[in-house]
Order: sequence, then structure tokens, then C-alpha cells
Amino acid sequence: MWTVLTWIKPSANQIHLWNYFWAVKPLLELQKKHKVFFMIADLHALTTVHQKNFIWKASLNQAKIYLACWLDLNKVTLFRQHKVPAHTELNWIFSCITPFGMLRRMHAFKDAIAKDKTEKISAWVFNYPTLMAADILIYNPDFVPVWQDQKQHVEYAQDIAQKFNHLFWETFKIPKELIDTNVAKVPWIDGRKMSKSYDNYIWILDDKDTIFKKTRRIVTDSIPLGTPKNPDECNVYNLLKLFLTEEENKKIRQKYETWNFSFKEMKDLLYNKLINFLEPIQQKYRNLSDEEVIKILEENEEKCRTITNKTMKKVYESIWM
Repeated sequence: MWTVLTWIKPSANQIHLWNYFWAVKPLLELQKKHKVFFMIADLHALTTVHQKNFIWKASLNQAKIYLACWLDLNKVTLFRQHKVPAHTELNWIFSCITPFGMLRRMHAFKDAIAKDKTEKISAWVFNYPTLMAADILIYNPDFVPVWQDQKQHVEYAQDIAQKFNHLFWETFKIPKELIDTNVAKVPWIDGRKMSKSYDNYIWILDDKDTIFKKTRRIVTDSIPLGTPKNPDECNVYNLLKLFLTEEENKKIRQKYETWNFSFKEMKDLLYNKLINFLEPIQQKYRNLSDEEVIKILEENEEKCRTITNKTMKKVYESIWM
């Protein structure tokens, strides 16, 4: 059994379908066999979100959504980052042994420099990799699930763990990145990846009327009946296939080869699949009270403080004893 650390940043009040297939679904698979620490990275959200109480409310709502997606609380420790002070405590230690040049090479800072944003961004856009390394290493995980463009986070954590172990004492396990290349990409309306920045997403908690309107907005071709079409080039199919059984998928692809139906029929099928998928999640979400979710989070945060305090004790013994 592995120990796994993963996270989500509460920069929005809820999650969309891309978040589900990239973050939630793999987490549901991992929890079947492994011990998972799932962090709501509210301190990282502070780099961009400064509205009073927004992060608190977004964190609570995202926790409720994840619980509605059937997290197993016997296997998953769901917690808010700011409630575990050892994260920032270890961050200071790592900041003291991290060269300036290493942080300057991190993607987010380089991107800010390229876009000439250095007068607007906070210092934490430069410093956040040390906190991310602390988030990871303080739980001594075996694996850290990341998307390809997040791999650098784990590589930095590996480097800083090795440096600390070399300078002081063998304290930290060297984690490995876990990149699932089979994670489904979720296109939407315009065929691009579903994203808040593109305004082309569907929220997990969208109501039926909103979902209906959004499915109707998906861009399609104008082709006559009987003209074969490649389903992989169709925006409707590329979303629909995420909800099809193997047998259903085979039949739909055969229909595309003859094109003996309309895009309206295909959008109707997609709408029904989305409703059938989302309704149970939304019903469970509605049944969870804020008080119940807060109680779960607080119990898990106490558990995390116990674990991380032991790690910090080892860290200080490595440095001074």
C-alpha cells in the first residue's frame, strides 16, 4: 500500500467536469488500495484570491463536493492546508536551503517574467515551490499524482529532500511523480480543454436547464445525412464517450460511419448521460450539511497535525541534535 499526497486549489467555489476526470476519478481509484492525503490548498489560493471569506467558503464547498463523489474516509484524509501549521514551518526550513536560481527557473515565475507581471504578482508566486515541497514531504508520501505540467513541483520536492538529507540527516523519503497518461481530456463547446479561463466548462452542480443550454451550444459541423464522419473530430462525441460503456461506444462510432442521425439526437443523448451522471452526486451534495463537513475536516486536521508534528520533530533533531 502506498502513501499518496494530492491536492486541489480552492480558487473557485466548485469544480467542473475536467476537474472530475483529472482529479476526482483517479482519486477514487487510488483510495481502493492506498492511503491518500488530500489537501485543499487554501494557502496557495492566497497567491491570487484576496476576497475576504471567499477561500474559506470555496474550501468548504469543494470539500462537500468531493465527499459527494464518494470519497472513502477510511482511506482518504481530507484537510485544509492552513489548519496544519507545520506546512509553513517546514517551508521556512526549505526556504533557507533553496538557492535563488532554483526558484527563478520555476515555470510560474518564468511565465510572470515573460508576461511582464513582476510588478503585480506577490512574492509568493516566486516562493510557492518551497511551500509545495513542504506540503509534499511532510507526509513522506511514496507517490504524488500530477498532470504533466505539474511534474516540476515533484522534481523540486525531490531535489530539496535530497539536499536536506545530504546537509543534515536522512529525514525525508524521495517521492515519485505519478502521471496517468490515460486520464481523459474533457473538451467542451469549442473543442478546447474545459477551463474556467476559456469560459467553456460545465460545473458539477449545474442544474438541468443550464446543462441543456450548454450542450446545445457545442459547435458542430454541417454535413448531409449519409456522409461518413470521424467521431474523434466531433466535439459532442469527445465529451459523450466519457460516459459510454464499451458496447455503447462501439454502436455510436458505427453510427458516425454512416451518419444516419442528427447532431440534435447526439446532443440529446449527451444531455441525458450528463444528467444521469451528475444527479446522484448533486443529491448527495444536498444531503451534506456544512456542519457535518466541518466536523470531518477538523477531525482529519487534528490527525494531520499529529503526523506533521512528528515529522517536524525529526527535522529539528536532524538539524540541531
